[in-house]
Amino acid sequence: MLNIALPKGRLGDQVYSLLERAGYSCADFFDGGRKLILEDADSEIRYFLVKPSDVAIYVERGAADVGVVGKDILLETAPDVYELLNLGIGKCRVAVAGKKGYTEDVGSTLRVATKYVGIAKKYYASKNRDIEVIRLNGSIELAPILGLSDVIVDIVETGTTLKENDLQIFTEIIEISARFIANKASYKFKTGRIDEMANKLKEVTGQ
Repeated sequence: MLNIALPKGRLGDQVYSLLERAGYSCADFFDGGRKLILEDADSEIRYFLVKPSDVAIYVERGAADVGVVGKDILLETAPDVYELLNLGIGKCRVAVAGKKGYTEDVGSTLRVATKYVGIAKKYYASKNRDIEVIRLNGSIELAPILGLSDVIVDIVETGTTLKENDLQIFTEIIEISARFIANKASYKFKTGRIDEMANKLKEVTGQ
């Protein structure tokens, strides 16, 4: 069996459609069930449906041979895996945002609310900027509104949530998208099958 870790949720739906176009169909993808392990006996592939932020952990530790994960997760956690292909789906940006009209006081420590602590620290270190990181896991847009932080570092897709809460983007740090990754040991022993899948995905994505 080739074991594949796939993200649940909105990105997952895009990934399932992509796999289907590449010839890796699995009827259970779209049946609305709650199974977390799906098998396609004909193609000898087993799919694991996991939380998007956990895909890289399953692949790095060998529970899955390959997986699909957002570039933001790879940048934040730096897992020891092979990044084989940019799938070009799930596109968004990691950006610095805050209240409209906010003016940064360069003489004081900048308070940054984010769940992407590693990305934020690396970005501001490159600017030689002192920051205080406030780690949050959700509703990060609230932080500057309530005065908890000066700015936020977060994923931005359409920007609608920011606009609806009177926030604006100040800087776009990096563009991100979904990536096809592989466990290093698995790639050594299952090179043919993994490369075949990567090539088929490359064909349908045009990447």
